[in-house]
Amino acid sequence: MSAAATIHPMALVDPAAKLGAGVTIGPFCTVGPEVELGDGVELISHVVVAGRTSIGPKTKVFPFVSLGLPPQDLKFSGEKSQLIIGANNVIREHVTMNPGTRGDKMKTVVGDNCMFMVNTHVAHDCILGSHIIMANNAVLAGHVTIEDHVIIGGNSAIHQHLRLGAHSFVGGMTPVRNDIIPFGLAIGETATLNGLNLVGLKRRGFTKPQIQSLLAAYRTLFDGEAQFAERIEETRQNFGDNEVVQRILAFIDADSGRNVMQPARRRHAG
Repeated sequence: MSAAATIHPMALVDPAAKLGAGVTIGPFCTVGPEVELGDGVELISHVVVAGRTSIGPKTKVFPFVSLGLPPQDLKFSGEKSQLIIGANNVIREHVTMNPGTRGDKMKTVVGDNCMFMVNTHVAHDCILGSHIIMANNAVLAGHVTIEDHVIIGGNSAIHQHLRLGAHSFVGGMTPVRNDIIPFGLAIGETATLNGLNLVGLKRRGFTKPQIQSLLAAYRTLFDGEAQFAERIEETRQNFGDNEVVQRILAFIDADSGRNVMQPARRRHAG
């Protein structure tokens, strides 16, 4: 335990826990013996951090958050799995995150600079990148992979074993049952692909030629009459040297075993 940490007298912190410089632990927090808190981590109050959980520097955790308690998986049998949370994250009230299981990676991973709003859930064996936003009550089932710069709207649910590609956007109250391509926009009571996340692309500095290439590739992939496999190959031939389009093709090629989300009906991306 670091002498530089500030611990409220009504917090319970195991002496074996590893605390970095400038850690602040508020009242009624519980920190277990195998926990590691990086420099500047703040647990405001009523936070439980258990198991083999590590939290990166300057992450701020709000009241009534539970991190690292056993996963909600009937196959879990007490294996020493991990929950690894990166730096500069904001974890708001009532968020729950579980460690991994031997049925997959033995770890759940969260990247850097993410925001988890009230009552969000990250289940066992999920792998999350950086700059992700999960709005209130959004939940991930087990084994989900989310790439960088993804936004998930409030009250949305992501089915187990799915992948959400970089810069994709999931609208509020949307149940997602298929993989979402990078840059994709998914909405609806039964989620379907609804074009590209153009607002996000512009905000993140993608150039007009890059966006135009993505729009053209989207039309080839999803607006044609041929079978999807044939449209993939046509896109590969037409955009083989285009870096941003290649990110979509590489995502599709790395088959997760789930279907790639399709539009409800053929439409233009813009």
